[in-house]
This record gives sequence, C-alpha cells and structure tokens, in this order.
Amino acid sequence: MASFFDTTIKFLEKAAPSLDANRELLPILYAPKRTVKVAIPVKMSNGKMRIFEGWRVQYNDALGPFKGGIRFHQETTEDEVKALGLLMALKNAAIGLPYGGAKGGIRVDPKTLDAIELERLSRGYVDILYPLIGPSRDVPAPDVGTNPQIMAWMTDEFSLLSGFAESAAFTGKPQIVGGSAARNAATGYGGFVVLREVLKMTKNAGKIKTVAVQGVGNVGSHIINFLDEAGFKVVAISDSKGGMYDKKGLKVREICSKISGGMLGQCEIGAPNITNESLLALDVDLLVLAAMEGQINESNVKKVRAKMILEMANGGITPLADTYLEKNKVMVMPDILASSGGVVGSYFEWSANWQRSAFSKEDVFTKIDDFMSRTLSEDYEFAKKRNINLRSAAYSLAIMRILEATKVNGSTHA
Repeated sequence: MASFFDTTIKFLEKAAPSLDANRELLPILYAPKRTVKVAIPVKMSNGKMRIFEGWRVQYNDALGPFKGGIRFHQETTEDEVKALGLLMALKNAAIGLPYGGAKGGIRVDPKTLDAIELERLSRGYVDILYPLIGPSRDVPAPDVGTNPQIMAWMTDEFSLLSGFAESAAFTGKPQIVGGSAARNAATGYGGFVVLREVLKMTKNAGKIKTVAVQGVGNVGSHIINFLDEAGFKVVAISDSKGGMYDKKGLKVREICSKISGGMLGQCEIGAPNITNESLLALDVDLLVLAAMEGQINESNVKKVRAKMILEMANGGITPLADTYLEKNKVMVMPDILASSGGVVGSYFEWSANWQRSAFSKEDVFTKIDDFMSRTLSEDYEFAKKRNINLRSAAYSLAIMRILEATKVNGSTHA
C-alpha cells in the first residue's frame, strides 16, 4: 500500500495538467525544504528517563512563514508528518493565506502521560526546535492529541528562551494568554461554511438532510452542532471505539454535552451500536469524515452510499477511492478546503498577537465565513471552467500560487 506521502503526491500530480504556467518549478513541491528529527528526553514521574521521537517538517515557505500543527499520537511517523506538511502548504495557498506549510509530530499516546510528564514533553520539543521556529519563521498550532494547554506551555517555553513574551509564536492557545475566542470551533465552522456554499452552488440546498459523522473529537463535536442548528438530521456519530446510530436522528446537543475527553465511549447516553466501518456504509445524504487519514480507501469505497462527502480529516480519502467516487458522481468537498477554517482562525489569532489586540468570536466567524465563501467561489468556477473536480481545482490553484511566488521571489538556484 502506498504511503500517506505518496498518495498526497498523487493528488498533486493529478492536478498538474491544469497548471497555466511555471510547470518547470513543480519539483520543488515533491520534497520538503527541511525535515528535523528530534529525540526528546523526559524525566517521568517514576524517576526514570524516557526518550520520545518526534519531527518538524517545514515543507514550503514561498508564500510566508511556515504554519502547521503539532500532533501527539502513538502511530505518528515521519512520512505522515511530511504528507501533512505538504497538505498545509497547499491548504494555506488554496485559501489565500500568507503562510507556507509545516507539520510537527511526536510519537506518543498523550493519554498515557500525567500532566507533569506532558508539560515536560511539550517544553522539551520547543527547547530543541527553538532556533527554527517563531512568529516570523514557523508558527505551530494544535493538532491530533494536542490542545490549548499544550500550546500555552510551548508558548511560555519559547518566551522564556527568547527573554520576552512571544504570544504570536504559537496559535490555538487559551484565550487568557492571547488565544482566539473562536479557535476551538473554527475548523468545524469552516467546514460548515464550505458545505453551505457548495449546497448553494450545486442547487442542493434543502435536498441534503441526513448526516453521518465519523469522529467526535474537537472538529467533529463542533460540526455536528452546526449541522444540528442548521436543521440537518444527524443519524450517526462515532469515535475510534465505535459509534451511535439512530435513523430517527440523535440527540446531538445532549450527547455532545456529555462526551468526556473527546471519547464517545465514555458518554452516558446509550451504548455504541455501530462500527466505524458500518457508519461509512450508511445510506445517508452526507458523510462527514472528521477522524484520521485513509478512512475511505480501495477496500471499502464501493460500500459508500452517501451522496456527498465533507472531508474534514486531512487525507481522509485515498486517490484511488477519490477517483472511484468521482466516477460514481459522489461530490467530495476536499480536505484542502473543508478543514481550512482552523488555519484561518489561527491566522487572525496570530495577527491579533502581533498587534497586541483581540478579535471577538463573532469577528473571527465573520472573517472565516468571508474567506471560505470567497475561496469556494473561486474554486468552483475554476473547476467548472476546467471540467475537473473540486479537489483538483483547489490543488491547481494552490500549486499555481506557490510556483508563482517561487518565481517572483527568485529563490530557485541556477
């Protein structure tokens, strides 16, 4: 099976024929500008020393400082971090943010660490990477397994090393230390805006009613609330342990209010009655992917019966599965667009930190709405003009912007 990075490159190559110019520069996107591997020593609470393996991939900075999250996960690999760094570069370019793309990861199950160990690990990662990150160089944010508290520790460590407060060094922080009031809900809200705009453009508003959502972490738990408030009927939700299904519709608000630690299995309302694999095969109007990469692939794509898919998870659909879905007229709202609300929210947090100011939650939502609506309009028109799908259109526009910036910067060597 192809690696996550290889599948991401395949999406890039699929979009290449739609490029208008600078094709000779395309190879710069086939490998990251810098990959840093780290070994982080942490004194555990039992007094023993443990070494944690991690990475920071700074993929491309033609459009601005590197930007991308840090994930703590027991199955994180260099290949995964590299693929996510490329996706971040493309995502930021696709939606018109003045950022490059990066990603970080540490191979660890954060649930196995106590708070002291987790703080030591977080600060240790910053200690090693300090010369290569910062508000004008590389701006990390939360991802899978990390949260605002971890970003607060990392920001504080960076500030201690700098000798002065550097709130713009990280985004996704708690609001009390310069974080955005809208950051936790930003990714979910951005995905909802993408769905809303696509339904308008395709004249499907009002026709898409039933929804299944895979993944009820930070992103999934917020988007199901937005969907519920907008009148969609959420019939199934799941996490890594299993899910809940009721064809009459789930009590979304009640369930979300009782989810403990992002785990549906710890919710007191009902017991899991559907597997993740079964959820993907439900006969629903809309399927939302808000878990990990590769969930819809060659082995299960023929079981998918949803009319539309909102890909909130980075790399949620593999290239071969994506081709199958396109041939069978299943509209996919791709990750490069659907999950970009979070980085738009991060951009306004970063901007406010530079200005020593703050934006209200309503201000940020309005800005996300404006960004996403404009981006969707450009992408949809480009897709119609070239007779390609939304993913290829978004990739093409992103690649063209990165390559044009590369040419203008004159950063290639003769």
